[in-house]
Amino acid sequence: MNASLGSGPEPTPPHAQGQHLGERAVPVRQRLAELRGPTVAPHPLDARALAALAANPGCERRALLDGAGVNKAVLAQALGSPAPFGQSQFAFMRGNAFEARVKSDGGTELLRLLGVEDPAGALTPDVSAAGPEGRTARTALALREATAAKAWTLLDHPMLALEVAGTPVYLEPDAVVVHPDGHWTVVEIKSFPMLDGSADPAKVGAAARQAAVYVLALERVAAQVAGAEVGHRVLLVCPKDFSNLPTGSAVDVRKQLSVTRRQLGRMRRVEELAAALPPGTTFDPACGPEELTEAVSAVDAAYAPECLAACELAFHCREQARDAGAVESLGRSVRGELGGLTTVEAVLDAAQGRAGDPSDPTVAALRRAAGLRAEVLGPAGRS
Repeated sequence: MNASLGSGPEPTPPHAQGQHLGERAVPVRQRLAELRGPTVAPHPLDARALAALAANPGCERRALLDGAGVNKAVLAQALGSPAPFGQSQFAFMRGNAFEARVKSDGGTELLRLLGVEDPAGALTPDVSAAGPEGRTARTALALREATAAKAWTLLDHPMLALEVAGTPVYLEPDAVVVHPDGHWTVVEIKSFPMLDGSADPAKVGAAARQAAVYVLALERVAAQVAGAEVGHRVLLVCPKDFSNLPTGSAVDVRKQLSVTRRQLGRMRRVEELAAALPPGTTFDPACGPEELTEAVSAVDAAYAPECLAACELAFHCREQARDAGAVESLGRSVRGELGGLTTVEAVLDAAQGRAGDPSDPTVAALRRAAGLRAEVLGPAGRS
């Protein structure tokens, strides 16, 4: 992992960083293009997927597929294990409509939520450019100019770059606001309601993890701008009660930021994972199910029931875990309690005294549990 995600040397300037990543990534991109298939365009990563990836850094399967730009939903369909995953079209349209409402009139309502007395006087620079690299460079320039100008500035859909497992990922937050004192605030706009000043904790948590990815990427830029500081309290904007009126809440993402930085730092580089695959491996959805199953099985996965809410390949990985009798299919907490017992069969053998060291605390606990079960259920409990 690049040292810029943890402690180490000073980050590379944004313009030089883009050049460095581009030059070094050429052979890697060619190899990843081969994995996707000769006619398959790369599927871009976003902050939502990156947050899910950081939540399960031990899953080399997801790291490789996401890094290679493989569309996991299409791959799951080709494998015969489609997952009803993702946002509905209705929710997508509702979210876009609410975001347009928040940003109307030059972002007047949004800036008022941040306490700006004269929203009409705020700067709204254009950050559009050709391609993600161009937009990233234009965003870095706009942030530098806004900080030097010491004026309220609203950047609508800026583009940020973050190196993940050796490959660049381009991220697009809803907005970033630059304060006159050089403070930068990430704005996350969601369409779920905020009732009586509070929202669904699960949805707020997901939004905080997503915003933490933006903060991490924004810190790479701020390190090169004199007087700039990225705030660890992001502005979450949601509809107020049952109306379409926007209301805001400051969410502290320091915990999520720390976890994301640490987890991303643990990931193996994508080129290492790709180099370990058998020659000719491809995830091209045009291939048959058997060939795709073999290709996917060549990369280790770290399945857990939580994957069902965060990964398009979860159904396929769950089936593989169950077929192998892996205890991971029962949950991470169960897996952690069982120590070196990695299969359900091994657990049952240890519990019934057919295998295992009696001095092992895990084996001893399983046998005590089996004895209590047999005592409560009688003869039926011994089967």
